[in-house]
Amino acid sequence: MPGLDGVLRERALAYPDRVAYIAGDTEISYRDFDRRVDRVAAALAAAGLGPGDRVAVLDKNSLEYAELLFGATRIGAAQVPVNYRLAPDEVAYIVNNSQAKVFVVGPEFLPVLDAIAGKLEHTDLTVVISGAGHAHQDYAAWIDAAPAEPPAYEPDSGDVFVQLYSSGTTGLPKGVMLTHDNFLSALAVTNDVWDIDGSSVLMIAMPMYHVAGNVLTVSAVYNGLTGVVTREPDPTAIAQGIERHRVTHIFLVPVLLQFMPLIPEVTAADMSSLRLMLYGASPISEDVLRTAMAMLPTTDFRQVYGLTEVTGAITSLPPGDHDPDGPNAHRLRSAGLPNDNTELRIVDPATGEELPAGRVGEIICRTPQNMKGYWGMPAATASALSEDNWFRTGDAGYLDEDGYLYIHDRVKDMIISGGENIYPAEVENVLMGHPAVSDCAVIGVPDERWGETPKAIVVASEDVSDQEIIDYCRERLAHFKCPTSVERREAIPRNPTGKILKRDLRAPYWQGTDRGVN
Repeated sequence: MPGLDGVLRERALAYPDRVAYIAGDTEISYRDFDRRVDRVAAALAAAGLGPGDRVAVLDKNSLEYAELLFGATRIGAAQVPVNYRLAPDEVAYIVNNSQAKVFVVGPEFLPVLDAIAGKLEHTDLTVVISGAGHAHQDYAAWIDAAPAEPPAYEPDSGDVFVQLYSSGTTGLPKGVMLTHDNFLSALAVTNDVWDIDGSSVLMIAMPMYHVAGNVLTVSAVYNGLTGVVTREPDPTAIAQGIERHRVTHIFLVPVLLQFMPLIPEVTAADMSSLRLMLYGASPISEDVLRTAMAMLPTTDFRQVYGLTEVTGAITSLPPGDHDPDGPNAHRLRSAGLPNDNTELRIVDPATGEELPAGRVGEIICRTPQNMKGYWGMPAATASALSEDNWFRTGDAGYLDEDGYLYIHDRVKDMIISGGENIYPAEVENVLMGHPAVSDCAVIGVPDERWGETPKAIVVASEDVSDQEIIDYCRERLAHFKCPTSVERREAIPRNPTGKILKRDLRAPYWQGTDRGVN
């Protein structure tokens, strides 16, 4: 099977004049993008990269990011995208851990590069995109000086295409090795569910260091579409970009869907071109979903569930299950059905025993989208991925009698109170239904009698008391699941993909105790 490099070649031959990507005011055709990728590959080869090597990239979304993604694979190397919200030492850890020989950064991140340049152990070349007044190689000059064609290389579809690092919310991030085969398997699913035609325009709004942004960047080429690259996930820029470029397909995380209806510039934009709204990567409340659907009444919504380790989505909730007032309205709380290429099981996280429908346990999956493994971590790989390719997601949920998957929480975020298992996401979903609560998180805090009990951390208006918030939950949940205390915050800490930083919230309460904070 040809790799993704071959797919790009095919698209450049089939649609040479079609716009491949739009980034800001720049447009590039498939023919010219393919030629640029050749030069990037040649420049990387001249810098000493070859099969199995890594090039790290620290930038917001850009055309150069996409060039480097395909350019690396054209010579058998792999891109290592780096989260631009990390502290300098965290960036240095990823660049060093991946043994990247070349490190490319965007102009805003020159101070980060200067701060860590002396700490990079394997990097022979540092490059800055559009920067000035620095001692590093200029990206444009570097590419322009490269030969028009790179050394000949025929990628194997089992080669690592990209090495994405896990978010690191529970410790040092791990390098997730995803192959051409992983991507081709994940992208084949889009043919069935995206309803794509020659007029389709895809917006890449999620950061390219995140699996969603990365897969969407590649999917533009795979599906022969025009990809509209947004520099960063800014709600107003997204809405105005949809209007300007008549975007038809987009993926957003729930935290964006939560705030977009509240911004006048967003609601004033003409987003009627949108045919499909994919959403996922963190839990969504029914109220947030209803409001987003009301904002985009002619758009189909499709929830997806997945992880970095499984190359993005492995389930989806079809648009037909998005009727809040229909007979299957309960399915709005689900993550949908597994992809045709995916098997799901629910198991006891301690014993591995498969559990029946309706019982909550750890979600495991077997799919050709499962990663090759964690870079340089054979023990962690063996713990997560069985020899017969079952991957332990670390997520807790259940399957109903019809095969729909319901996510409860991360296994590690589960609260055990008096021997009862409590999944915070279930409580958070109820809290988000309170008209005075605009955001929330639920964590377990120490309790002498019960071991731990749920605490609600809320962003709420002043005219609601803590007891009213607790009582609201007690009217809707079993009492053992309800918060026993409430803390108010101006904002809930989240990573850029919308996941709540539970470790940061829990840490102050567990200092000096025997229980480890995960």
